[in-house]
Amino acid sequence: MNGAITGLYAALTTFLLIVLGWRIAKLRMRHRVGLGDGGVPELQQAIRAHGNLVEYAPLALLLLLAAELGGAAPAPVLHSLGAAFVAARVAHAFGLSRSPGRSPGRFFGTLLTWLAMLTLAVLLLARAWSA
Repeated sequence: MNGAITGLYAALTTFLLIVLGWRIAKLRMRHRVGLGDGGVPELQQAIRAHGNLVEYAPLALLLLLAAELGGAAPAPVLHSLGAAFVAARVAHAFGLSRSPGRSPGRFFGTLLTWLAMLTLAVLLLARAWSA
């Protein structure tokens, strides 16, 4: 494998990152906040939705790339995990953008993110163990 699978999910994650960043920019302009969140709850949520993606995406994509290049799983499994990660991050961002408290999007987005990353980590450990 050559990284094309990871490239697909990195591209989709980039689109999500830009959408979330654009939302922050629009809210900053609307509320005239140049730095920080200005105490605006909607802006706080938007910043956290963006920040949360930035916190998880690099490691998740690195795990996916290592699994792909190392042959830790067949392409359909890698696609499933990449798609699960992107769907999870969309669900999480949507849930956090709608409510600062608990929400199904945040819960299932977090759970699915962790499951995808944990699965990739286990696949990589199994591959390393068998090498």
